[in-house]
Amino acid sequence: MVEKSACRAFFMRRIRYPAVRIIFRRCTRRAQYGNLLIHCQQIENFGGVCVQKKEQYSKSTQRKGRLGPARIIRRTLGVLLTVVLGVVLALGVVCFLLCKGPSQAARDLTVTTFLETGSFKFIPRVFLSTEEINEIVNRTSMQSMDTSVLDASLVDASQTGEEAAALDMNGIEIKEISGRTYFAKLMIVNDPSRVRIAGSVPFGDSWNLDEIVTQNNGIAGINGGLYANITGTGGAPRGVVVKDHEILCMDIYDEEGLFLIGFDDNNLLNIIDIHEMGEDEIRATVQERHIRDAICFQDEASDANNHFVPLVINGQPRELGGLGSGANPRTVVGQRADGAVLLLVTDGRGASGHLGATASDLINIMMENGAVNAANLDGGSSSSMWYDGHYEMTSVTLMYANGSWLMPTALVVDAR
Repeated sequence: MVEKSACRAFFMRRIRYPAVRIIFRRCTRRAQYGNLLIHCQQIENFGGVCVQKKEQYSKSTQRKGRLGPARIIRRTLGVLLTVVLGVVLALGVVCFLLCKGPSQAARDLTVTTFLETGSFKFIPRVFLSTEEINEIVNRTSMQSMDTSVLDASLVDASQTGEEAAALDMNGIEIKEISGRTYFAKLMIVNDPSRVRIAGSVPFGDSWNLDEIVTQNNGIAGINGGLYANITGTGGAPRGVVVKDHEILCMDIYDEEGLFLIGFDDNNLLNIIDIHEMGEDEIRATVQERHIRDAICFQDEASDANNHFVPLVINGQPRELGGLGSGANPRTVVGQRADGAVLLLVTDGRGASGHLGATASDLINIMMENGAVNAANLDGGSSSSMWYDGHYEMTSVTLMYANGSWLMPTALVVDAR
C-alpha cells in the first residue's frame, strides 16, 4: 500500500506529461507499483528534460521571431520588386495585345499615341517591325496643306482693346469642353495684340509656365514651342524663336518638318513651313512677313515621330486618314475671323481617366469655335494653361500635377 500511495502521489504531480499518463494507466491496471516506483527517478529526469527543452525552444523561437532593420529592409525590397515586376509584366501584356491584337483601330491608335511621346517611342518597335509601323503611320497620317499663302482678308484683327472686351474684366473668356477621351479648356483672347512670345531669355534656365507669365507682366499663358527636354527639367528651344521682331534662337538642323507659328505686325496668325529653308531664307521670311513673335513645332509622320502642325488653313480643315493621330494632351493656337485668338489645352495620358485628344478632335473644336487658321503646338506633358493666379490646366505628369513642366518659351497674354 505504501508503494501504491507513493506512486499515485508522484504521478498526480506530473500527470500533465502525456507519456507519464500512458505509463500510469498501463501499470496501475497490472498493479505493478513496484516497477513504477523503480522508474520514478527516470520519469522525474525525463520530465525535467522536457521542460528544459521546451524553454530552450521557446527562447530560440522568440529570438528568431524578432525582425531586425536589415531583415525588414530586405523583405520590403522583395515585396516592392515583386510588385514592380508584376506591373511591368502586366503592361507588357497589354501593349502586346494592343499592338498585335485583332483590332486595327486599337493598334493604330496605340502606335500613333506612343510615337507622339518623348520617352516611349520605343514601345511600338518592341512588338512591330519598321515596315509595320510605317504602314500604320501612312494609313493614319494627314494630308499636306499649303500654308504658303494665308488669306489676310478672312481675318479682321483691327477690333482690339475695349471695343472687343470679353466677358471678364481681363478681356478673356474661358470655355470648358468635354470629349469622349479628353477634357479641355479654350481661352479666347479678343485682342490679338496682347498675345506674344515670352520665356526665360536668355535661354539658360527654363521656368514653369506661371513664372514665365508673371515675370513678363502677363495675366495668362499656355506652353509654347518645341524644346529640348528630359522628363520635365526643361532645356533650350529648338527651331526658331522670334520675340519683338528679333530672332533669339536658330536651331534648325536636327529637327524635321519645322513650322514657324506666330503673329505679325497686323496681329494675324502666321503658320509658315520652313523645313526646307536655310538660315538666311528664314531671316528674310521673318523680315518680309513682319513677324513680331513666333515659335516652332514639327510636322513629321514617320516611324520615329508622329507630329503635326496645320489644323485649319484659310477656313479649311486638314484632311485626315482615320483619326489623323494618336490621343495625347494637346496645345493649340488659332484665330477667328474677328481676330480673337483661341488658346486650347487638353488633358490625357490617364489624367481624370482620359486618354487625350486626337487631331480629329482638335480640328472639330477649332472649326466649331470659328477658327480661320489654327496650328498644333508642343503637347504631351508640357501642355498647361495659367490664368489670373492659378493653373486652369496642369501637366499630366504626376510630379508636376499641380503646375507645369519647366519650359523655355510660352504664349503669354499681356495684362491690361
